[in-house]
Order: sequence, then C-alpha cells, then structure tokens
Amino acid sequence: MAALEGIEVTGPLQDRYDEILTPEALSLLAALQRELGARRTELLAARAARQERLSAGGTLDFLPETATVRADETWRVAPPAPGLEDRRVEITGPTDRKMTINALNSGAKVWLADFEDANTPLWNNMVEGQLNLRDALDRTIDFTDPKSGKSYALKEDGELATIVVRPRGWHMEEKHVLIDGAPMSGSLFDFGLYLFHSARRQLEKGRGPYFYLPKMESHLEARLWNDAFNLAQDVLEIPRGTIRATVLIETIPAAFEMEEILFELRDHSAGLNAGRWDYLFSVIKKFRDRGRDFVLPERNAITMTAPFMRAYTELLVRTCHKRGAHAIGGMAAFIPSRRDEAVNKVALEKVRADKTRESGDGFDGSWVAHPDLVPICREVFDGVLGDRPNQRERLREDVTVSAADLLNVKATPGDITEAGLRGNVDVALRYLATWLDGAGAVAIHNLMEDAATAEISRSQVWQWINNGVELKDGRKVTKEFVERILDEELAGIRADLGPAFNEPRYDQAVTLFKEVTLADEYSEFLTTPAYEQMP
Repeated sequence: MAALEGIEVTGPLQDRYDEILTPEALSLLAALQRELGARRTELLAARAARQERLSAGGTLDFLPETATVRADETWRVAPPAPGLEDRRVEITGPTDRKMTINALNSGAKVWLADFEDANTPLWNNMVEGQLNLRDALDRTIDFTDPKSGKSYALKEDGELATIVVRPRGWHMEEKHVLIDGAPMSGSLFDFGLYLFHSARRQLEKGRGPYFYLPKMESHLEARLWNDAFNLAQDVLEIPRGTIRATVLIETIPAAFEMEEILFELRDHSAGLNAGRWDYLFSVIKKFRDRGRDFVLPERNAITMTAPFMRAYTELLVRTCHKRGAHAIGGMAAFIPSRRDEAVNKVALEKVRADKTRESGDGFDGSWVAHPDLVPICREVFDGVLGDRPNQRERLREDVTVSAADLLNVKATPGDITEAGLRGNVDVALRYLATWLDGAGAVAIHNLMEDAATAEISRSQVWQWINNGVELKDGRKVTKEFVERILDEELAGIRADLGPAFNEPRYDQAVTLFKEVTLADEYSEFLTTPAYEQMP
C-alpha cells in the first residue's frame, strides 16, 4: 500500500483487508502514534531502569508520591457499562473465525477477544481478527470446518457474550505499519482499528467498545491508555467515557499501584483482573538475579494458596470494591478430554475448588479457557451471587496487605524436580513451535497454554541455571544439563507426534528456546525475538 501522509502499510493485502485498513482508520492510527509514541518509549525505558534497580538489590513498595490518591476515600470509578454489569463467567480465546462464533455462543457473560497472549501476531491474524469481530457485530459471520464439514453460526444477539478486546502490550510493535518511517505500537494498532470499526456498531447494540489492558507496570502506563482513549473518542466524536477498560494486574510492579491505576482510568474503568500466570512470570523476571529467596518451586507446584499469591488476589478484591470496580478472577486453563474421564474428574474438581475460592474471596467473576468449563464457573458464582449481578458491596475491609506480604516469595511451598524441569522444556518447545506456526493458544497435556505459561516455563529454567539451583535430588541445574534434557525432550516430542512432527518448525523452536533460556542475558519477552522471525 502506498504511503499516505507518512503512513505506510508493508504487510501484504489479502481479500477484504481494504475494509479494515481504510484511509480514515489509518489516519486514526497515525494520530495515536504521533501523539503518544514518544511517551510510550519513555515508559518502556522507565521499566528498564526499574529492572536495573531491582537487579542491583532494590525492592518494590507502595509509592509515597501517590499516597494522597490511596488515602482519598471519596473517588470511585465509573459505574458498570451496559453488558458489563454481570461478569460471573468470562471466556478467553483468539479472534479466529471459529473461536469468535464459539466464544460468543458459549453462555459466558464476556468474551475476551484476544489479540495478545492467546494469539500469534502474524499479520493475517491481526487484520483478519478485526474483520471477524466486525462481521460478528454485523451478524455476517459463519464458519464451516473444512475437516469435519460442521457449520457454525451465531445465536440470537441477546444470548451472545459481551466482546472485550485485549490488544497487545505496550512493549509490542506492529512492524507492518510504519508511521513516519518507524513501526507503530502494536497496542495502538489493535486498539485503534477495533475502536474505529466497531465502536458505533457496539453502541447501536446497546453495548460499547470495551477493552482488557495487559502487562502494564505502572499507573503512568495507565495514564497513557487513558489519554489514548480520550484522543480517539474525540477524533471519532464519541463521548468521553464511552470506552471501558479492565486492567490485568499481571505484573508485580502493578500490584503496588492498583489504586493508582484505577484512579488514572476512573472515567473509563471496568475493574481489575488477577492475571495470575503472567503475574508469576513477572515475579520470576523482576527478581531473576536475586538468589534463592526469589526462586519459586516448579510451575505445577505453585498454587493460588501460596502466601504471596493470596496477598495479591485479596488486595485486588479489596482495592476494586473500595472504588466501586469489578474484581475478576484468574484463568481455569484445563481442557476437558472426551477420552479420559478419570483425568476430567480430577481436573474438574480442581476447577470447582479454584472458582469456589475466588467467589468466596469476593471476586465478581472469573475466566475459563474452554466452553465446557462455562457451566462449572457459572454454577459456582450463581451459588454466591444468586440474582445479584456482582458482589461489589463486599468491601473486604478485613484485608490488610503489606509490601512484605506481596514479596514473600520464599514462603511458597514446593520442590524443583527433574520432572518439573522436563515439563518446562517440553511445554516451551511445543508452544514455541506452534506459536511460530501461527497459533497462540495451544492445548498441551489437557491444558490451554498461551504465551504467559510459556514465559513461566522458559524463565524458570533461566533462573534456575543462573542462580545455581539444585534439584530436590541434589543435582545442580546447569546449561549442559538443560541441553541434554532439551535433546531428550525433543526426541520424545518427535516420537509422540510421529508424522505430524514439523522438523523445520521445531528447529526454529529449539534455536529460540536456547536464545531465551541458555543465553547469559535474559530476554524480557520471548515473543519479541520470536516476532522478528515472523514474516
């Protein structure tokens, strides 16, 4: 596509892409990037500076400069927007055509339409996802599975989940759109296109343009989003406050700034979500150089009852309800098996226990990754909520959480075993191979894995190597040990997949795994070097 006032689209234009990449939509993207791009760069530099302080022995605490915001009891966020009053069960998934239909039909109250961790940022995925959302709102979407011949269509409008779009995090770029010669923010690309094409469509249906905001690390990053909302609403002549956004508290710095984040977005806020998998990744990443006190046990041994995770989730509910906001619980990642009822029975009991804990703690709803889990989540929250849309009136004034509580990683029970190490390598390899092939949500061993769980897997291995961690049996985790296990796990995957094993993709996955796990320097996000390998 030719340059238009400093705007250049370098991605290939497929059928109907011109319906999304219109001159007017691109002009909005350019306005957002030109106005906010420099601040985004500064905030990413501030992240790096804080990491240097933490690696040098610094710590995190509640901010003294924003104490007045926390102490002011008078302010509240905006009331729930239409379609977001009742969020007792939410389903997540990418915006491919089949998932769009299945998620909207699932019986969940909300669908997190994901351009981020459950998605691979292939150019086709990003543009066609926007088309799918627009087609769903226009009720022109359908899908026929080429393998099974099964056809999918939408239920009646009143039965469909409310769409809440998750754009990419501030750290990601969209390399296929250049503004004044430089790649634009992936966040602003995803946000701007959805708002341009779908805001008025949603308003006509009595809803609105709603968003989930990922991976923020400070209230200043929330302020940047709020400014993006105001700018875009003004350009499109939509009243300010029409947009609503739920922030994922999925980094440990953000846990210390929950109230400030709500305050910055208060006219646009729809609450906070406990993004627990990315939160674990953030804890590992931020304190990766700090020795045994910040080394977690293997991934499968970490539960939500660990003291530092209880502190984080209880503080989130307390903070949200104090300010009139929704508190949304974490992901149930289990994928039901139609072949193994014994596996299902154990896993579903865990899902029920997890949702029971969340509803009892005061959460207003929670996430699932598969439509078959919607009934369990709904049943549990129905039991607590009844006919009420939420339990925001539960203020949890009994909760008091200190900085030490949030940082009490060393109290987490559990071991680090060879099986845990092998599990991390296996999941990371399988996920990376599939991610590079274009799918960001991957069913592995009856769990829906996304970028967050892959990040935990590879980050733990890096941390164990670089902190001289020993397994439960006394063997030290070294690069050489991990390389041997890598070879063995790769052979196991090859045998498991048989003819479906994609040799070139797994060669890429092994190279990338080594880059983000065995290198001396830690990569902040595995998706950044992976995106560089994509066309």
